[in-house]
Amino acid sequence: MTMHLGDDAPDFTADTTRGVINFYDWLGDSWGVLFSHPGDFTPVCTTELGTVARLKGEFDRRNTKVIGLSVDSVESHEKWEHDIGETQGTEVNFPMIADTDHKVSVLYDMIHPNASETSTIRSVFVISPDKKISLNLTYPLATGRNFPEILRAIDSLRLTAAEPVATPADWRPGDDVIIGLGVSDSDAAQHFPGYRTIKPYLRFTQDPTA
Repeated sequence: MTMHLGDDAPDFTADTTRGVINFYDWLGDSWGVLFSHPGDFTPVCTTELGTVARLKGEFDRRNTKVIGLSVDSVESHEKWEHDIGETQGTEVNFPMIADTDHKVSVLYDMIHPNASETSTIRSVFVISPDKKISLNLTYPLATGRNFPEILRAIDSLRLTAAEPVATPADWRPGDDVIIGLGVSDSDAAQHFPGYRTIKPYLRFTQDPTA
């Protein structure tokens, strides 16, 4: 099952390091990040889990819950978490799914035969509060994920879900934003006074949340 932006995020019930969870119930009205790992005790993912643990306050500030996944068992995850705490200087403070039967991996199309017949590729899914796939990234095994960039993308997703705007390249919160093409000039003048027009299709205004 190939996942596309705007698709419903598949619901599931799974065993995790925080007990059995139903994904939708666990998410509640939060945004969510589901990110997968090819297996426990892998070097790049060890650094990633430590990074996400250190950034948990940033995810919390964005009303975003984070959950990891690999095809190994809860017992294996817990042993790996001990190593992560030892080597990364922080405890893993979010749940890890034990997808031993590959149920979640198949639902989210996270096993690609060209990479491995049995292990999950390194995917990231950002899921909106209405349980839609809002962002999907796939990284190769040797390239660590950039979680500050994922936080930046979540900032953009949250803003553009609430306002009729888009964010330009390299945008960060507080930077000017682009007025959406569906907003007429008269509506733009009412909702975004002082906006500036570069081209009829390229109109900038201040970040409405700044």
